[in-house]
Amino acid sequence: MLNLQIKKAAVLGSGVMGSGIAAHLANLGIPVKLLDIVPRELSGDEQKKGLTLEDKQVRNRLAQTAIQKLVKQKPAPLTSKKNLSLIEAGNFEDDLPNIGDCDWIIEVVVERLDIKQSVFAQIDEYRKPGSIISSNTSGISIEAMAEGRSEDFRKHFLGTHFFNPPRYLKLLEIIPTKDTDPQVLKAMKLFGEDVLGKGVVEAKDTPNFIGNRIGTYGLLVTVQEMIERGYSVGEVDSVTGPLIGRPKSATFRTLDVVGLDTFAHVARNVYDNVSNEKEKNVFEIPEFMTKMLENGWLGSKSGQGFYLKKGKEILELDPSTLEYTERKKLKAPSLEMAKQAKGAARKLKSLVYAKDRVGELLWNITSPTLVYSAQLLGEIADDIVAIDQAMKWGFGWQLGPFEIWDAIGVEKSVAKMEEEGMTVPAWVKEMLEAGHTSFYKEGENGTLFYINGDYKEVAVNEKAINLKQLKKQKGVIKKNSGASLIDLGDGVALLEFHSPNNAIGFDIIQMINYAIDEVEKNYKGLVIGNQGKNFCVGANLAMILMEVQDDNIFDVDMIIRQFQQAMMKIKYSKKPVVAAPHNMTLGGGAEICLPAARIQASSETYMGLVETGVGLLPGGGGNKELYIKHLSSLPNGVDFDLTQIAIKVFETIATAKVSTSGEEARDNNFLNAADGVSANPDHQLYDAKQVVLGLANTDYKPPVRKKIPVSGEPGYAALLLGAQTMLYSGYISEHDLKIAQKIAYVLAGGKVPYGTEVDEQYLLDLEREAFISLVQEAKSQARMQHMLVKGKPLRN
Repeated sequence: MLNLQIKKAAVLGSGVMGSGIAAHLANLGIPVKLLDIVPRELSGDEQKKGLTLEDKQVRNRLAQTAIQKLVKQKPAPLTSKKNLSLIEAGNFEDDLPNIGDCDWIIEVVVERLDIKQSVFAQIDEYRKPGSIISSNTSGISIEAMAEGRSEDFRKHFLGTHFFNPPRYLKLLEIIPTKDTDPQVLKAMKLFGEDVLGKGVVEAKDTPNFIGNRIGTYGLLVTVQEMIERGYSVGEVDSVTGPLIGRPKSATFRTLDVVGLDTFAHVARNVYDNVSNEKEKNVFEIPEFMTKMLENGWLGSKSGQGFYLKKGKEILELDPSTLEYTERKKLKAPSLEMAKQAKGAARKLKSLVYAKDRVGELLWNITSPTLVYSAQLLGEIADDIVAIDQAMKWGFGWQLGPFEIWDAIGVEKSVAKMEEEGMTVPAWVKEMLEAGHTSFYKEGENGTLFYINGDYKEVAVNEKAINLKQLKKQKGVIKKNSGASLIDLGDGVALLEFHSPNNAIGFDIIQMINYAIDEVEKNYKGLVIGNQGKNFCVGANLAMILMEVQDDNIFDVDMIIRQFQQAMMKIKYSKKPVVAAPHNMTLGGGAEICLPAARIQASSETYMGLVETGVGLLPGGGGNKELYIKHLSSLPNGVDFDLTQIAIKVFETIATAKVSTSGEEARDNNFLNAADGVSANPDHQLYDAKQVVLGLANTDYKPPVRKKIPVSGEPGYAALLLGAQTMLYSGYISEHDLKIAQKIAYVLAGGKVPYGTEVDEQYLLDLEREAFISLVQEAKSQARMQHMLVKGKPLRN
């Protein structure tokens, strides 16, 4: 297989998509040249500076401006501001001749075939043989773009359609041409998964490929149903979001986020390029949407669209009058029943057959989308898996079209479709006639999917570990209500949390202790990780609050002691322990990671010690461990000020600073130089397992217990001064000051002389005493209560 080494890239076109792709590559450590056209006239600012059109600053303006915007954009395209240094601005006239050192050149210019062809002619002239060239088009024919290019260009050319924003959306559609070298295609798919961290699907060169073709169809069918049956914008959104396994933005809020102009462009692309009149009619933009476009009501970017915010109230658009009215929600008996059902599949099944307005709406928008997906099999993709994955990874659906079909029952739904006069594709009916009643089924080694009259195993990257399947195949070593110990293979065990929100209670503490004992006896090492929505949102706050309100302070003290001891057990385990945090890793979740031999974070890891938000301070050793991480990050033999280190740690904890990525967690010293970050969340547990094996195979030794130098009284005084200044400036409340004083006392090591070396247990005792003191405060309890009820911090 082709060994694809992409060490340098060029992105041609610095619009939102181009700069986003450049940022994503920079996040992965790949240097990028970001090029755009040369401006034809000076800006007012450039005129004032006396610049001319020949100045490099002017010639690179478009790309340079795009790079500067990356720092301010939300959600942030960069995982760390430091990555900005890997993006170099340039322009087509001066810098295209310099792309000869790039291994991958990505075109993201305006969606016009003639302009793209002219750019590719220049690329063909300057690129080095063997370099990959791709287009990020969302609709123009990939074959047409490559016409007239050299043989080596055509062999190395394909479509690489990223979804916006590139950092966050998982889907990457790769579209080969008839001339693309199969080895190049295979290597790019692997590179997309292993390096770019994407879910890759191979699509055919058809209008809008897979995701946008089906996604746009489904949205327009929904709009037509709304108009025909008299539903309102708000009513549709109230039942087409999380209730049926779709994103919170549902239908019309999604359109507002995407932008009506962008959506209309994608819809017109199908309308202009398909010949089937029935299909064409679906992709025709309704009249009221055309008027919205004329009015400039494009959604979020123009301040109004299907919704308009007035003060605190959000109004919905009435398509018949184009006036904004109070937002409505659908109400029906089936909704109450669906809420009792567990999981998107069961909810959807209970809803689509309901004989009320919710059931009718969901059936009338789901059934045509399923039939359309089946009709397109072979035209847009070779198998149902690619279609399902594209909708899940690109549009945030929990279930793809064929998984939805299985969920609602293929036989029952096909019978209803045919009753209503719908034409179900012949291959689906043949499948049923052969006695196969589902598109997917479980095989011995994984999931099987239906194709050409038989079932075939879904191909999975060897690095993608599926814990559900692993537990079915290998069973569980031991489990309780909060966690399970699983055999990951190759002598590595995995501790998986599965309590509600993965919150830490007695059950998880017990399993940590058991896991370390078991691993020390029988395994090479341990990974602590899971595949829940979040790694761990912290301690079980409800349990702590209940104990405190029942005056069981002794029990709370015991819980904290046991949690601290479990963390020390992780730290001093004779076998390596690797924590694999992802998404929310807060409070106790971060405290579990900090003492581990290594951390293998996901790129999207939001890590922080956030206890001040609930009126507390970290109680499981978090203050101590973050302070030690800061100390250990300093070079050997360099004099440093312990007070300055304490101040940095104090600021992180007292302000409840949370990283916005795995890399930012490193910037905040939660991760050190030896810790890793996985680009692909599906590969994180595999990566963590390899780290365990690497440590085990090099004769791992646990850290030696050492005393820790603290800043003592001078440090405590400096920290207090900072906290009091914040109080006087109005940044914090009196109760925040009380919490800050406790954190300061712990981090300074109490009232001891500067530079005193103390042992870990001494700092743990200070931490526990401070925690117990704060947990008894009425204002802290009010904060805890508020967080549990409202889900957000109370500032009192």
